[in-house]
Amino acid sequence: MALLAFVAAMPAAARDVLVRDQAGFVAAATALKPGDTIVLADGEWRDFAVKLVGEGTAASPITLTAQHAGKVILTGRSSLAMAGSHLVVSNLVFRNGFASGDEVIATRVGKRWAENLRLTGIVIDRFSNPDRRFEDHWVALYGRNIRVDHSHFEGKANAGAMLVVVREGKMPLDNRVTLDHNYFGHRPVLGSNGGETIRIGTSTESMSDSHSIVEDNVFERCDGEVEIVSVKSGGNIIRRNVFLASQGSVVLRHGNGNLVERNVFLGQGLPHTGGVRVINERQTVRDNYMEGLGGVDFTSAITVMNGVPNSPINRYLPVKDAVIERNTIIDAARITLGAGASDERSQAPQSTRFAGNLIVNRDGKSPFRTEASLAGIAFAGNVASADPKVKGVVVERREVKLERASNGLLYPVGVTAGAPRDLQAIVREATGVAWYPKPAGTRVAFRSGATVEVATAPALAAAVANARDGDVIQLQPAEYLLAEPLVVKRTLTLRGHSAILRFSAPTLFQLEDGARLQLRNLKLSGAAAPRQPGNAVIRASAKPMLVNYAVDIEDCAFAEMAGAPEFDIIATTPATLAETIRIVDTRIADVSGAVLAGRSETGKQGFYNAERVVFEGLKMARVATIVGLFRGGTDESTYGPQFTMNDSSIADSGAVLLSGVQEATITGNRFARSGGVRVTHSVGSPHTEIAHNSFAATPAPVIEELHYTGPARALLADNRVSQ
Repeated sequence: MALLAFVAAMPAAARDVLVRDQAGFVAAATALKPGDTIVLADGEWRDFAVKLVGEGTAASPITLTAQHAGKVILTGRSSLAMAGSHLVVSNLVFRNGFASGDEVIATRVGKRWAENLRLTGIVIDRFSNPDRRFEDHWVALYGRNIRVDHSHFEGKANAGAMLVVVREGKMPLDNRVTLDHNYFGHRPVLGSNGGETIRIGTSTESMSDSHSIVEDNVFERCDGEVEIVSVKSGGNIIRRNVFLASQGSVVLRHGNGNLVERNVFLGQGLPHTGGVRVINERQTVRDNYMEGLGGVDFTSAITVMNGVPNSPINRYLPVKDAVIERNTIIDAARITLGAGASDERSQAPQSTRFAGNLIVNRDGKSPFRTEASLAGIAFAGNVASADPKVKGVVVERREVKLERASNGLLYPVGVTAGAPRDLQAIVREATGVAWYPKPAGTRVAFRSGATVEVATAPALAAAVANARDGDVIQLQPAEYLLAEPLVVKRTLTLRGHSAILRFSAPTLFQLEDGARLQLRNLKLSGAAAPRQPGNAVIRASAKPMLVNYAVDIEDCAFAEMAGAPEFDIIATTPATLAETIRIVDTRIADVSGAVLAGRSETGKQGFYNAERVVFEGLKMARVATIVGLFRGGTDESTYGPQFTMNDSSIADSGAVLLSGVQEATITGNRFARSGGVRVTHSVGSPHTEIAHNSFAATPAPVIEELHYTGPARALLADNRVSQ
């Protein structure tokens, strides 16, 4: 009897269970015990909503893993939810699908959260909701003492952060999450707020400390919005990460007492690549290395914000007791102090120390800009290669010789200021998983594929339908009448001397996911198009597009497009975003619509249709609207839209209409008997330059401010207006 009682009291032996289908998993996941391991068989698991709930121990955690690392692929409407304690999940891949709800991976089931949990060897690759406007999160961490490590996240194209630490009043706020040795790959520009890579908290609970750590990760081309890592809580540490060619910054948006140290920011001179933005109290930014950062304003290498006096918790609490010290800043476009100063953000930084920093710009220019009083910032021991030319900024001006050390970073000879010499930039190979490529996706260049020659319209249609990425279709001299749209889904170039394209459908080129269209040396006529409103030469998909498209046109001619109303050259559509629209050295005449109709996003969420638009060397006559480009809302989280028009002639045409555009440069153009330029500033700190243009029998440029009440923010210079 004693022996039987002893056996009954012994814990059940841990199980290793190989499961081959969803029913098998459900059976195995029932009544899990410490030390149990569930192994998913290799293969595709489609529409699999995994729920793992159990109570392991530190010595005997409950484990869910793959039979072989990387060989278990969750597709379709799959997800993973976990709750309990001492759980480990590893070596799973999410691909070819999107979340069944608001989260791909969540550390809660119902109202129950997870503690002492580890996610390792997880891959989520382009697992995006097909509607870019739908917000979800790839990883939502509820609870505390959670580690996410050696995982790979890449290609999130819809709204919502890749990874969030969720802080809600009824769940733990002292999260103690650690994110380490992860690879955060390309996040394309979202074109709205909600494109963060990591977010820790929200403003609601931001006055308490999360105590989370983000360390030893690589962020490569994380371009979703201006906040790459958005810190919205206190007591967090961001250290030893590498930010590579990523547009945006580490932003201490809400919460106090955060530390950003020993990170490496390598911008490669790209626009909007930033460093650290400081808001709130007791923030420390030290021992960081920044090289080639092209960001300005809110994405400067160092941005210290102006605050709102007595600010609501969701606005901008004033900067106080910040320490910014021993950072190396090389070839940065900007360091902005008192950024965003306005009637609302009227409180300058207070009790802030800027000390021991090294600032070197090898072009001889100073990156310093100030938008508010610097009386509350104490400067000491800073060394700079150029005169700051900003009153109140104190540096020791020196000629600085730089040498690249064995760690790949530049250091000054004979100068002690700046980042420590023992920094080690973590390499890609030390992050993510060894069995999945980094990056997983690569862009195919124009004209990198095969060349196919065509001489008839049917041959052209077949060539477009069968094209591979990078192919070139060479059109022989002829007229091509297309009865159906040419559907473009890849990177494709059409070129031809003396080739004329006509079309009898409402659209000539229909762009679908994956489209990047280049046109060279073509003539395009709308004479055969239907006599109905709304025709377009190039039209984005009627369905949401996850992949940002591009249109590149050079040395072409567009004509005979006034036979029906609202005939556009390029027509955008909702839930799509053009990465680049470029039209160069092209003639455009007799168009009843717009060269670019970029106003299909009309809401206040801040979505827009085109990130970067370039018109250069165009000759336009009798065009109803040159461009209509709109970005609504007042959120300051985007870089675009950006519009440039240079060295072009506009005659007997309508206006350039820009609203909410963040960067506009209109220089060296000749307007005659036309509608001129109307710019509406509605959001952020827009940069508008209208200079060296002539306006004959054309109104002078008009700048309208919807909300801002300070001095004029547009540069209007050397424009000649004559009647």
